[in-house]
Order: sequence, then C-alpha cells, then structure tokens
Amino acid sequence: MDTDVVVIGAGLAGLRAARRLEDLGRSVVVVEAEDEVGGRVRTQVVDGFLCDRGFQVLNPAYPALRTAVDVASLKLQSFGVGAIVRSGVRTTKLAHPLRHPQHALRTVLSDHVTGSDLDALVRWLTPTLLHPDAVDPDTDQPLRDSFDDAGLTGPLRRDLLDTFLAGVLADSRGDSSANFVRQLVRYFALGAPGLPADGMRALPTQMAASLHEPVRLGTPARELKETSGGVRVATERGTVLARAAVVAVSPNDLPDVTGQEAPETHGLTTWWFRAPGRPQTGPFLLLDASRPGGGPAGPIWNTAVISEVAPSYAPHGQNLVQATTLLDRPDGRASEADVRRDLARLYGTPTSNWEVLAHDVIPHALPVQRPPLTDLGPDQAGARTFVTGDHRQSASIQGALVAGARAAAAVHSSLG
Repeated sequence: MDTDVVVIGAGLAGLRAARRLEDLGRSVVVVEAEDEVGGRVRTQVVDGFLCDRGFQVLNPAYPALRTAVDVASLKLQSFGVGAIVRSGVRTTKLAHPLRHPQHALRTVLSDHVTGSDLDALVRWLTPTLLHPDAVDPDTDQPLRDSFDDAGLTGPLRRDLLDTFLAGVLADSRGDSSANFVRQLVRYFALGAPGLPADGMRALPTQMAASLHEPVRLGTPARELKETSGGVRVATERGTVLARAAVVAVSPNDLPDVTGQEAPETHGLTTWWFRAPGRPQTGPFLLLDASRPGGGPAGPIWNTAVISEVAPSYAPHGQNLVQATTLLDRPDGRASEADVRRDLARLYGTPTSNWEVLAHDVIPHALPVQRPPLTDLGPDQAGARTFVTGDHRQSASIQGALVAGARAAAAVHSSLG
C-alpha cells in the first residue's frame, strides 16, 4: 500500500479530513485535479487586485474554523455589521447598535425598521441563540414560511433580510431550511465576517501547508475501484493504492468519481471592477430595496467596495468593487451593460469608466439546503469509500470543515 487513506479533492472538506486523519496517526495522500487547493474557495490576482471566485466571507464565529486553522494569522479585515439599503434615490445605513453605536439612532429611526419586525425577529432567532444544538427537523420549514409564521412581514424583512440572505444562500425564493438559516444568522450575530489579508485562498492554503505530504496538484482521479485489500485510484500521474478513500470533490463532480447522483446546487455570478474615484459606502454591504414591495430593482443582489473593507485586496489608492447576481433569477446572467447600469444607479455615479477585472459564473456555488435540516454525516459509498463535503452537512464553510472531520473519524474507525 502507498498510504492508509487517499483523499480525492483538496477543497475545505478534503483538506480537513486529511489533517484529522494525520492527527489520528494515519498516512494520507491528497490528489487534486486543479493546479491549486481550495475547491470552490479560490482567489485570482488581476493587476494587483485580489478577486475571490464568488463573493465569499469568513466568519470567525464558526466553531470548526477555530479548530482547523490559526485564525489570527489570516489577518481578517472585517465588514461592518449591517448594510446600506438603497430605496429609490435614498440610502440608509442600518448597523448593529452595539457594534456601531454612532449609527444606532439613525438605524432605530429608519423607515426600514419597525418595532413589530424587531419583536418578530427576536421570536424567530432567540431559541437558536439560546440553544443552538436543539434543532428539531420535524418543525423545520422553508425560510419564507418561517418568517411569515413569526410575523416577520414588514420592511425589515422586505428591504434587508430577504435580500441579504438570498445573496448568502444563492436562493432568492426563500426555499432554504429555516433551521439552517437560523444557525447562520446566529453566527452573524456572534461574529463580524471578514476577508483574509491574502484573499479567501489563504484559508485552504494554510490548511494544505499543515499536511505532512504536499497535495498532489494537477492530478485528477480518473477511476476509483475497491479491491480485496483496499482501493485503487488511477490518476493521470500514476496509481495510488490505499486502504481506504475519502471522496471530497465538488457535488457536481460526484457522478464522475463515484457514479452517484449529483446533489442539487444553487448558482451565482460575481463581477469585479476597478473603480476610479471613491464610492462612499465604507465597510458595509450595499443592498437594494427599490422594487415596489421591496427587493432589488435590477440584477444585482449585493455589492460592496471591497477595498474599503479589505485594503489588501487592492493596490494602494485604488478601489475594488464586487457585484453579485443570482442564477435562479431570469436576470442572473445579466450583460455587462446591464450590470454597469445597475451599479451606476446603486452608487449614484457613472460606471462607464469602471474596468472589469474578473467575471465568474458559478453554477454550482452552494448545495441546495431544503428543509428539514438533517445531519447526513459521511456517505459510505462502498466498504472502503467515504463521500464527504458541505452537501453532507450544511452549505457553508462551517459545514465543509465539520463534514471533513467527521469523514476522517469514520474512516479511522473503519480501519480499526
């Protein structure tokens, strides 16, 4: 045998599984088809700008994050806890009153915030805040229905929560599990999400660097077969023989590796612009509530001046703006002209001279997380083959890390 365990896929779940197996005394080989680690967590450098593949943030409140990496060394640069909401020609900054007391009065007096909505939000979230592990799948329901049942039906929901959460989940319809979203909102309440100094790629890069054997990049797994004594993984660079395998590829790649059906996914696109001048939003996300009845009037569901949040993402004195559209919408694949037009409306400034640095269309950004939220755990696809990933846990960085650790425990136990 070449090794105890071969891990196929160097995304977050695969890297976490590999490290936990090493901690348990197992030898591990990780093979990765791409030329860098990270899976869906990637960053490209364009003219000195850091452009993540998809708009992603890292929440230091994730418990699994603190056990997987040295969070301090990532040098997180935090978003403001709140958002700027555009409604027609007006913009309003809604911020957490304790984190940003200078904006507290304006937030409380805003037309977007009502006492009944705040009471309903407290009713909706408090049980999860107090008892985060007390999740009853029998009472789970789609997010939109849970808001309705809690009486959260006013402007706070229409103008802020629905749009913000749609961008987080890549789900504009509110089909996602309410129990899952409650857990996410709890993490947002406990931590200030941010961006690593070296881009989101810094997370998987640090995880890979901690492994005893370097990840074998550019090594796609062409065939996985179980044998009488283990598994055989054929790659373009030779065959790996192991006692067991962990398959941690993207959900859409599962059919090619295991023959299993691919889990359903949500998609989005991100646009990255070099923006002359200085759009005045500070470190806050900009959301749109200009459509009658609330919600975005154009294709963009969230946008931010990333260089205001994370100065390391742009060369000194230059501005980096991201904009996200959702592929479950008819305008999810909006043209560059339409995106520029919408950005001009949102920021109140011409955008014809903004330079496109990157445009990523990501059809499989996140696994669909419909109710009920259940802990699937690793899938044993054979006597010695285990499938893991955020689709087996929850559609988040937290979910990917937990899924990888649980797969490692299952493999370790199976090996005796």
